[in-house]
Amino acid sequence: MKKLSFLFITTIFFVSNVLYAQQIDTAKIKAHPRLLLMDGEEKGILSQMKTNSSWNNYHLKILQECDAIISIVPVERTMIGRRLLQVSREALRRIFYLSYAFRMTGQEKYATRCEKEMLAVAAFADWNPAHFLDVAEMTMAVAIGYDWLFARLSPASKKTISDAIRQKGIATSLDPQYNGWLRSSNNWNQVCNAGISFGALAIYEDDPVVARQVIERALTSIRIPMKHYAPDGNYMEGYSYWGYGTSFNVFFIDAIEKIFGTDHGLSAQQGFLQTGLFYENLVSQSSGKPFNYSDCGGHEGLQPAMFWFAQKNKDASLLFQEKQYLQDQLFDVKTSRFLPAAVIWGKDLPLDKVVAPDKKIWIAKEDHQVAIMRTSWEKGKGIYAGFKGGSPATSHAHMDVGSFVLDIDGVRWSADLGMQQYNSLESAGLQIWDMSQASQRWKVFRYANYSHSTLTVNDQLQNVKGNGRLVKFSDDSLNRRAVMDISSAYEGQLKSVHRGLAILDGRTVTVRDEIETSAQQATIRWVMLTPASVEITKEGDAVLTNGKHKLKMQVTGIDKVKIKTWSTDPPKPYDATNKGTVLVGFEITVPAKSNIAFNVSLIPESNNGKFDATKLLPLAQW
Repeated sequence: MKKLSFLFITTIFFVSNVLYAQQIDTAKIKAHPRLLLMDGEEKGILSQMKTNSSWNNYHLKILQECDAIISIVPVERTMIGRRLLQVSREALRRIFYLSYAFRMTGQEKYATRCEKEMLAVAAFADWNPAHFLDVAEMTMAVAIGYDWLFARLSPASKKTISDAIRQKGIATSLDPQYNGWLRSSNNWNQVCNAGISFGALAIYEDDPVVARQVIERALTSIRIPMKHYAPDGNYMEGYSYWGYGTSFNVFFIDAIEKIFGTDHGLSAQQGFLQTGLFYENLVSQSSGKPFNYSDCGGHEGLQPAMFWFAQKNKDASLLFQEKQYLQDQLFDVKTSRFLPAAVIWGKDLPLDKVVAPDKKIWIAKEDHQVAIMRTSWEKGKGIYAGFKGGSPATSHAHMDVGSFVLDIDGVRWSADLGMQQYNSLESAGLQIWDMSQASQRWKVFRYANYSHSTLTVNDQLQNVKGNGRLVKFSDDSLNRRAVMDISSAYEGQLKSVHRGLAILDGRTVTVRDEIETSAQQATIRWVMLTPASVEITKEGDAVLTNGKHKLKMQVTGIDKVKIKTWSTDPPKPYDATNKGTVLVGFEITVPAKSNIAFNVSLIPESNNGKFDATKLLPLAQW
């Protein structure tokens, strides 16, 4: 009881400080609709449909999906493990789509069904506050529908929906047992603050005092994760969680700015407006796949938030890939719940003026450091390499310090297995959210260094507190390169480790390791995870084959090294299958207090298996 009281007092203290720090002008809150798309702005979207066939096809796909939604039953309260999240996300998709369709067409069938969906979730016993992301997404869903259909809803429906937002959404966010995300630095803070604030803005008239407190609280709280974009826009949780946390952050800023005429300095936070460059660079022009480190899924296709960043920065090059996704219809109306936002934020952008970005290297210098290099922005062409430092202790991170992905001419040669679905591990009893060295998280094959394109020493895990740091880099078109000091990831195992990755002459990739052992000898395993088949030649090299393409792996600097392969079959019953992949590399034993340096060069068949070995310089000369 004393502990609960302390938590309550702490939370009130935190909230009161937020209220003191940020104050909104509630006189600026106008009539409905007030979220995202103001009254009359539909005309601008419809005008774009008449002049741009890609946007028109996009719009029609959403309407077609709305017609499909009408034919199925409303969402139901079905848990998966400890989460209701899949239901909240489906509700957001349906309500956002349906309310958009009603505003664009005026057709009653869309409003009727949207109201039905909102009443269905309003009738749930709760929105699962024990996993608060579920509450946040559900609150945002119902808030958008309530706001956009306000003039159309009956008084009874308005009361039922408003009460649900207030009681099942906002009230639970004021309960200290559920609102630890207020002090979080990861995506939870962004998603929960945005979702609950949407609810507060939607029903402001019904409870102005509490609504104001929630909005002002969010204006300060959301700065906690936003400071981690500094200085260059790097998002520490990687590709998939950028699409999650950053999207909700953008929704929040957009709503606040459109209602109050100011975002209270949020978009001016260092690095935030630059983070669109980070996301754009994470996707390979060569294979079309993302640099999928940490808990990352697959390619997500069109990303609505990128249209907001392009608009804010007045930089059409941020849409170089998004324009292609729009034209190729690389978006999934069955799963992507944010799609209407792309039209809202993109309707005034000149897609005909979109050009490729200028730079072919992108560097993140702070949290979870990465270096991304390419030889081209042309689809299906050239080399793409993503090289990772950072720390396993970061939210959603893996033990992948020093790892890399590599694409050449449309083929991914060095890969990352990405995330494993959380419920599959939680249902097996694993505590995967403990980021300590002894955590059960590191017993998962996909999470530990054993499955990544990096080093393993004496069959030990990387040091969870280690942090790979970028030492230097160059955008020399004939020798793009980056060097990481990854020593701290092997503290207690090696004295020092420096790894460099370079694209030589725009044609060959080399990975160079310079290692100093400590007082004990070390057995070092060098591996690359690949979806290719592997053949060891009589010369001791490896030839990787993927479809019609081949890549030679050649080691220099070590005498009589023997390249071999290791299986990626799941070692434990709870591990996911990793079909079509294999680990290729070698093991060496290095004496105590010794130095060793070697290169692993990856040579595409277009080079006839040859390259200029004189370019394999020590890292000091990179």
